[in-house]
Amino acid sequence: MSARERRGVSRELKTIGRHLIAEFYACKSDLLDDVEAIRERLRTAAETIGATIVGDTFHRFCPQGVSGSVVIAESHLSIHTWPETGYVAVDIYTCGGLDPHVGFEYLGHALGAGSCRVQEIVRGLPEDIDEDRPLLPEDVRIMARDVVVTSISAPS
Repeated sequence: MSARERRGVSRELKTIGRHLIAEFYACKSDLLDDVEAIRERLRTAAETIGATIVGDTFHRFCPQGVSGSVVIAESHLSIHTWPETGYVAVDIYTCGGLDPHVGFEYLGHALGAGSCRVQEIVRGLPEDIDEDRPLLPEDVRIMARDVVVTSISAPS
């Protein structure tokens, strides 16, 4: 008996999702302290992914820094900035077959990042992840700090 059957779930919704844990370095410090600029960029990242935005919340800290989240029908995006060091931590979790990497690439460009690091976690019930084939090591990408963020064209 599958986990779905044990829970009495009748619809065949898949739990599989892709979760990026990302860090951007050497970003534009003045931008990182502007709550509206950060809100606009995180919402645009969600739109670039093709996600359905449900809502958002953002806060500017004193003396500096911004934290915020965009809730999407397919999960969420969150951001935390440290203007004093040009550092940004980002979390992008998508379900429903959306590719979070396009949002990650957009943010690197939009924040003026000099370099980045990203880890991808494939999430979900084992039977969803392993449905077509078992999860393999090459399904998880880890990029080192010295990876240069390439120029990304603006979303159309």
